Amino acid sequence: MATLAAVTAALESLAPLRLAADWDAVGLLVTPRRESLERVMTCLTITPEVVAEAARERVDLVVSHHPLPFRPVSRLTTATGPGRALLDLIHAGAGIWSSHTAWDSAAGGINDQLAHRLGLAGVSPLEPDTELPLVGFGRGGRADDAWTVGDLAARGAEALGVGHVQIAGDRSRPAGQVGIVCGSGGDCIDQVIRSGCDTLFTGELKLHQAIEAVAAGLAVVAVGHHASERFSMDTLAERLAGAVSGLSCWASRAERDPLGWL
Repeated sequence: MATLAAVTAALESLAPLRLAADWDAVGLLVTPRRESLERVMTCLTITPEVVAEAARERVDLVVSHHPLPFRPVSRLTTATGPGRALLDLIHAGAGIWSSHTAWDSAAGGINDQLAHRLGLAGVSPLEPDTELPLVGFGRGGRADDAWTVGDLAARGAEALGVGHVQIAGDRSRPAGQVGIVCGSGGDCIDQVIRSGCDTLFTGELKLHQAIEAVAAGLAVVAVGHHASERFSMDTLAERLAGAVSGLSCWASRAERDPLGWL
């Protein structure tokens, strides 16, 4: 067993909350029933399947990348999906922690892991943190000179185990300098362009964001929101288990991408 304080301190060491975006909801969102924790489960998103697994496995703390609750709630009832999930987890005694954008930006966090899987060179933040310049928003790195945008897309699909990816722009042009923004990168097109990137590698973006990117000369590879982040929940579970003795920690075995291809 480990104390709640020890577990949350380890989580903050892995992903300092000060790195989170100012609009984000991070940290301890729901206090667990017990102060001594034995079983911790990571997941990308709290879904009914994740909640059922947490209750079945007697989980003390769910470490969810996507925060729940995210916005302030005026009522907590079974009339909504998030309400049912929160009530069921509270009834089961499980707390909720989220690192969200802090884990995106941390050293060894999601964007760093994506850059490593893609094999980019000279990786650094798109927007470095003012105090710690090796961490910060996004990542940028150089693709091999021989790689086209299509090659980068194929490499990303293989690395993340997905069968399909979306490409905006000319797939035969050089991938060049690649900006990485896990999850939803469509709102960050201007930042990626300002960073001198030729290609954006992200999870998802909207139609008009794709049009905007291509018009500005930026190619985009979108592998899916779930695929761009879910793999890192296994890494987070492994690192947390290594940082806190007496803790059983694993990534949800029930979680699946809610979107599929026909």
